[in-house]
Amino acid sequence: MNLNGTLLAVDAGNSKTDVAVIAPDGTVLGSARGGGFQPPVVGVGTAVDGLAEIVGRAWEAAGGAGLSPAFAHVTACLANADLPVEETALQEEVLGRGWSRSVRVHNDTFAILRAGLDEPRGVAVVCGAGINCVGMTPDGRTARFPAIGKISGDWGGGGGLADEALWCAARAEDGRGLPTALVDALPAHFGLGSMYALIEALHLGRIAVGRRHELAPVLFAVAAGGDPIALSLVHRLAEEVVVMAAVALRRLGLHEEEAPVMLGGSVLAARHPQLEDRIRELLAERAPKATIGFVTAPPVLGAGLLALDEAAAGPAAKARLRERYAG
Repeated sequence: MNLNGTLLAVDAGNSKTDVAVIAPDGTVLGSARGGGFQPPVVGVGTAVDGLAEIVGRAWEAAGGAGLSPAFAHVTACLANADLPVEETALQEEVLGRGWSRSVRVHNDTFAILRAGLDEPRGVAVVCGAGINCVGMTPDGRTARFPAIGKISGDWGGGGGLADEALWCAARAEDGRGLPTALVDALPAHFGLGSMYALIEALHLGRIAVGRRHELAPVLFAVAAGGDPIALSLVHRLAEEVVVMAAVALRRLGLHEEEAPVMLGGSVLAARHPQLEDRIRELLAERAPKATIGFVTAPPVLGAGLLALDEAAAGPAAKARLRERYAG
């Protein structure tokens, strides 16, 4: 198989990594999947070592067995590349692997954004365990936020919603806060009879900290039942989604023209009516010409489209790649 001019597309999230070897005409020649990408936990070099193993499998699947991976361009959309200094460190590490002399590292949110757009122009808000927002224009300008938690001004995401729900329910049970149905619903999710029992189980590790995110859907269910406290948290998340999108649109000069705002991540993709309706209402006030869409395509498609953008590929190549990941 002729592998000259091939492109490498990487979407590396916290929990899984997808890699695709793409021909200049948009054909996927080989692909592979592996584990999550977490340089803050294991270090940059070790994280890219894990990535290299997945790249090697994709290269072999493309017909490169016995040869070292070599690409005309590499686009790597990586989790935990939240700050430019982190992108630079990761880009240098990838360049050092010798896969290509042309490497571009993005935060993984850019892959989600590009997957939802016909051209690299618009804004995406992603709300899964955390929350993030990025934007781009065809001339290469971008808008982004650090998105590393409260210290960078973030609020929301599934994890943040769960923590807020626990806070409200704990105070409601002991009398410091307003009454809410969350008092019964949150512990019931884990088969417990009171918030005190849930607090104890979480504090003593009988329920793993990582399971807190399971409480976000419980919060939405309680909000759907009309609980004012739960609904206020859902509406606050809508406010955060819209303010991030509006600021990104303004930074890119897109706030007074038609521009897509793509919503992705598990919390937004669930399309809870109380959240989606409030987002639409607020965005109509702050960016009346913006249009809302939902990203359902796999993020590796976005990484591949960004690679084709870098290679100045034509619309036919991008359409072929989209067809490969359709459905």
